[in-house]
Amino acid sequence: MTAHATHRVPIQHLVNVSGGKDSTAVYLLALESGRPFRAVFADTGNEHPLTYEFVSRLAERTGGPSVEIVKADFSQQLARHRAYILRSWPEQGIPDAIVKEAASLHEPTGSPFLDLCIAKGRFPSRMAQFCTEQLKTLPIVLEVVLPMLRAGPVLQWLGIRAEESAHRARQPRWNRHDSGSVLWRPILGWSVEEVWSMHRRHGLGANPLYALGMGRVGCMPCIHCGKRELRTIAQRFPEHIERIERWEAIVAATNKRGVSTFFAALKDPMDADRPGTYAGIRTVVEWSRTSRGGRQYALFFEHQPGGGCTSDLALCERVRDGEGPQAARAAVPTLSPALPTERDSMLRSTPP
Repeated sequence: MTAHATHRVPIQHLVNVSGGKDSTAVYLLALESGRPFRAVFADTGNEHPLTYEFVSRLAERTGGPSVEIVKADFSQQLARHRAYILRSWPEQGIPDAIVKEAASLHEPTGSPFLDLCIAKGRFPSRMAQFCTEQLKTLPIVLEVVLPMLRAGPVLQWLGIRAEESAHRARQPRWNRHDSGSVLWRPILGWSVEEVWSMHRRHGLGANPLYALGMGRVGCMPCIHCGKRELRTIAQRFPEHIERIERWEAIVAATNKRGVSTFFAALKDPMDADRPGTYAGIRTVVEWSRTSRGGRQYALFFEHQPGGGCTSDLALCERVRDGEGPQAARAAVPTLSPALPTERDSMLRSTPP
């Protein structure tokens, strides 16, 4: 055995947890591997309380490691932007009252999402999606990955499946990250049934949000929220709509335009005769209650007795005959994706 092999540094494993079904399945897969690992959750400040509870109790319910929580800190960005406002806006002819109000709002709020939007003077959008990088990727890299790398190579386990979208289907199973760690997507080829089978095998219930009608777990709402999802949030969790309405007013007061909407600036979907109107969260919620075309409300039939499960994943449907616990256990597939060896992955210049 060579001296190099004798002193080889072991791989450190890090599971990224979001509170959703896929990242939870990856956490359970890491647990089954028998390898020591750490788990991390990036708190955006725009999550549902049920997600926070699910993440905080994951270790208790599974016997795995506690999930570490990181939060982005935008205090320096807020201070720099406040100084810019006080210095430059008066020179641009912005009224003193607007300058003072905008500057006064540039203080940390306790919500990374809101702090980021204040510092930017706007909400993220599809064309300027700075939220994921700033609120999730960077805090995890800076607070967890880089310190781990000082002790040796790091393999990050990601809960990404090709079935979720065309974009995710194009992602590789492996790639080396700019941080120096290697990203691994062990369930890239899994079906949603395989994900739920993993939960059942460990006797772990899913995040309750799925049974309450949410097709996905993450920011609530997300800037990419669909019409049906927004309608469900407004019906079941109106306090989240109220919070976004407050945030719109705050972010609007921090920019020179005096307007900012959670969803990208667009023509008011409730009135095609007013091109260019900014649609606030309340207007978009009203639109979410209409049928195709935007004018007709579609809620009457949805409130009738006898409706089915509101979740696309059918988590609150009854168990059919022959699908009791024993049948479910028998149907669980054997899932044993090969883990990388130190020689074959982390110590090579290119990922496997």
